[in-house]
Amino acid sequence: MPPHESPPRPRSLRAWPWWRWALTALSALGLALSSYLSWHALAGGAMLGCGGGSPCDDVLNSRWSMIAGILPVSGLAAGAYLAMLVCSLAIGPANPAPVRRLAWDALQVLTGAAAGSAVWFTIVQKWIVGAFCPYCMATHLTGLVLTVLVIWRVLRAAEDDFTDAPVVAGIAAPGRPQRGQLPPHARTSGFRLSVLRRLSPVLIGVALAAILVAAQIALAPTSMYRGGESQNQPAALDPHAVPLVGSPDARYIVTLLFDYQCAHCQQLHLMLSEAVRRYEGQLAFALCPAPLNTRCNPYVPRDVDEFKDSCELARIALTVWRADRTAFPAFEDWMYTFDSGDRWRPRTVTDATTKAIELVGRAKFDAASNDPWIDRYLQASVRIYGDTMQNGIGGVPKLVFGPRWVSPQPRDAADLVSILQTRLGLPHPAPAPSPTVH
Repeated sequence: MPPHESPPRPRSLRAWPWWRWALTALSALGLALSSYLSWHALAGGAMLGCGGGSPCDDVLNSRWSMIAGILPVSGLAAGAYLAMLVCSLAIGPANPAPVRRLAWDALQVLTGAAAGSAVWFTIVQKWIVGAFCPYCMATHLTGLVLTVLVIWRVLRAAEDDFTDAPVVAGIAAPGRPQRGQLPPHARTSGFRLSVLRRLSPVLIGVALAAILVAAQIALAPTSMYRGGESQNQPAALDPHAVPLVGSPDARYIVTLLFDYQCAHCQQLHLMLSEAVRRYEGQLAFALCPAPLNTRCNPYVPRDVDEFKDSCELARIALTVWRADRTAFPAFEDWMYTFDSGDRWRPRTVTDATTKAIELVGRAKFDAASNDPWIDRYLQASVRIYGDTMQNGIGGVPKLVFGPRWVSPQPRDAADLVSILQTRLGLPHPAPAPSPTVH
């Protein structure tokens, strides 16, 4: 070997350049994350950092986490990342050329589908669910990085194709034509055609992701819920002594556990009055604040920033109810109104206090704030929350009727009524009496 020549690199190193290591590692990471999400969807176990009522829990229990309410989206992702991992191992020079080409084409299709799905589910979390799941976002980011890496390799291959292209008619040059020897328009059009040809599998993958999106929208169930039965019968509430939506003389009193900083609670609140109307006064909801904060709820495993003011907001609302029951519905509606922006945002403690004083007056508010009933009722609501936990998982909103409970995500009041009937056992609303003809 001449002294000026470097020794040949070992075959194992040539077969595994840095970008192949990256493809394999990212595919393995995506497989691990999506498998963990799939396990949660199928087994219902608690995920680290995703306590009941957290934004992560909201996303994982939304209707968009499933296809047709049956197949977990994370299960499809796990299968896709497993296929990517296999492809990343099959594109090395040790395999026959047809196997390498097939594996590379499949890898492009899969990464295109992963990128399209990542964009869609990020949109779902931002503008539909209104919450983000860190595990989901990590999975989506993994897919996007994989796609960028694959496209980078495609562009490099397109440049190689262009450099190695046959001599363009009318241009004479000895040997292999170089980029500088081609006219500008030929260089541009040739390169674009090469890129388009090589990117076609990626575009097919994006099209498959679009089909998945269309199928999920078309097959999305109208409502999702998680339900069960309490081992201990939750304490009965006196409907004449607690805040209600509906009449205290209603035949069916359903307990509603909620948090004033919970987006799903806000959505459900807008449906309560319509559900009461459909039951023609036979239904009422007892409002039981169950803040997702350890300062007043010992059943919450840990605190998250989204619910840092939940205990204070619950006490302010109960203070309004004790100060002036007639003012409470206006305060409750104001707490859940959609003022501006692209989504509902919880009220601050300062704004809630100001509104409460505006509705009931400073003297009444200060006097009621020292009423021991407030803490007693808050503790009673929290005990109901604890009685209805399942496998250590809580969460709100939650509807309780007798021993049965359900955490619903209805699309509208009709969905809510359906859940009340199918999961809590409430009868159908009595039809209005037919007019008597004399």
